[in-house]
Amino acid sequence: MSRKGPTDDGDELLARLGSLTAQARELAELQRSRVELAVALQRGMLPRDLPGVLGVRLAVRYAPANHGLNVGGDWYDAFTMPDGRIGLSIGDVQGHNIEAAAFMGQVRVGLRALASVTSEPGELLARTNDLLLSLGTDLFATCTFIRLDPATGVLESARAGHIPHIWATADGRAGVDDGEGGPPLGVGRGMEYPVTRHRLTTGGVFVLLTDGVVEGPSLSLDEGLGQVVRLAGIAAVAGLEAGTLASSVIRMAETVGHEDDAAVLVVRHDGLTAGT
Repeated sequence: MSRKGPTDDGDELLARLGSLTAQARELAELQRSRVELAVALQRGMLPRDLPGVLGVRLAVRYAPANHGLNVGGDWYDAFTMPDGRIGLSIGDVQGHNIEAAAFMGQVRVGLRALASVTSEPGELLARTNDLLLSLGTDLFATCTFIRLDPATGVLESARAGHIPHIWATADGRAGVDDGEGGPPLGVGRGMEYPVTRHRLTTGGVFVLLTDGVVEGPSLSLDEGLGQVVRLAGIAAVAGLEAGTLASSVIRMAETVGHEDDAAVLVVRHDGLTAGT
């Protein structure tokens, strides 16, 4: 009868460790490839440019959650509609994977396409909801859509399960939008989305964001929104640029206590020239 000696046992252990290490490396490479693909997909589906409109400044900041496999589906968008008004959207898809990133693109493209049929925010969200349900996916998305008339400053918004946006005026008033919202997109047919109307006055700002900016284990939603209200109020009174305010708000994502997508879209009325 033969027996394995200490050397044989050691060699076998080293061989097993080597095999496990190789498998771990292959798995890590596969996971990294999936994350890189999801991030590339995510970034490729976001707009490269923002529309320039006389008297309105737009600024965005975006921080994707690409730690480990935690890649989500937050998005923002801004585009000129056929009637000359500006369409603005921001939203968050359920999940943190490649499927969420792909679904994000479908929602954003769906909103743009249907905006050529109807730009009324409530009807647009209702039609987008029905379109997403027809795709047969189990995912859903929260979203805010805004129609802005640069000539009058009238801003009409509808929300689909999304957190409210923030407003502030140059005379020192600021707050959280208190308009009623509807359910998330993709959860059921025949949904209605009420429309809220505001007016963007000279020096005023509106801040659209996703919950990754203002909510987490270290920060409640009410506290986070309250901090954005203060930042927006200061920015409006001081006449700060839209980009400066957007940068200040996105930094809040570092304090919420978790890794999640974070998106901020700021609209500012300067009454002068347009830019991005």
